[in-house]
Amino acid sequence: MMQGRTVSRRRGALRVDLSILTLIGLLLFAAIGAGGAALYQQFYSPTAFVERYLGLLSSGRAADALRTPGVAVDLSLLENSGIEPTASEALLRTAALTTLTDYEVTSEKQEDGTYRVAVDYTAGGVEGSSTFSVERNGWIGVVPDWRFAQSPLAEIELTVRGSDTFAVNGFALDRRQVSSHGADAAPLDPLHLLVFTPGLYSVTVDTAISATPGVSVLADTAMARTPVHVQALPTEKFTEVVQERVDEFLAQCAEQQVLLPTACPFGLEVQNRLAPDSLPKWSIATQPKVTIQPDGANWAIPAVDAVAHIEAKIQSLFDGSVRDFSEDVPFQVNGTITILADGSASIRVGSPDADDD
Repeated sequence: MMQGRTVSRRRGALRVDLSILTLIGLLLFAAIGAGGAALYQQFYSPTAFVERYLGLLSSGRAADALRTPGVAVDLSLLENSGIEPTASEALLRTAALTTLTDYEVTSEKQEDGTYRVAVDYTAGGVEGSSTFSVERNGWIGVVPDWRFAQSPLAEIELTVRGSDTFAVNGFALDRRQVSSHGADAAPLDPLHLLVFTPGLYSVTVDTAISATPGVSVLADTAMARTPVHVQALPTEKFTEVVQERVDEFLAQCAEQQVLLPTACPFGLEVQNRLAPDSLPKWSIATQPKVTIQPDGANWAIPAVDAVAHIEAKIQSLFDGSVRDFSEDVPFQVNGTITILADGSASIRVGSPDADDD
């Protein structure tokens, strides 16, 4: 009797031990599953893939970001996506990146095998949001590998008026360096520039001739083309130089001792004639105050008022008498300024034949 009770107690204890071991096993399995899920989400998920890409941009590792699977694309894919196939890669470098901070994945949704990963961030101090498409790219051992289903590159279609040189996020460029036409690039032809998304790109001009505080664009949509137009304005120094050239041009006109100075914006016709052995003397009584305004790829001098003064001796055709003649002659000055390939300016004042470089 005692032996049966002992066996029964042992069996009961064994069942308790087995139940405890089963519970421990289930808890351990759940812990492993939870840990695996956490590792997957942190290191091997589409979210983790996008976060690594954003981390590369944030740390300025442009070359590594470009090597991320699915970022670099061939020319045929660019053209099919609506991006200019000859777009320059000049801005896909560290020197052209701006700051990228506070990036955070806000959602991850699967749609027909493609994951849509939405992120918020601050780029160059501007808050933005973007959505990236990610797809399976095989396996690395037992964990999935990923790639961008759609490249996160985008295009800025940039037109800069008034300057061949400019900077993007402080990175200096010349239109002839990034145009597919090279040295034959026309001043008003748009420039096609590939950029990373997300990113803020600020275009500025700062030359001796022209400047602009800058135009910024947030590249937040993959494979999108964003037109950007920048109009540089003449610098104070450039305006001063043009004023000096106009003053010199008018002074040279005033040196001509004739009633109608050649290729000049002022002159005088009289009913009588100059007295024998007498030459008229011109002076500029009121100098024009020159301004400069954009004119397509170049510049123009809008018409401005000025006054010349003439002193002469006039002989009457009626009775031959001679009298002193003194008169102010109002006139207007205008002109064009063409920026030459070497960066110098060709200034034409008052007449297409008057040229001063």
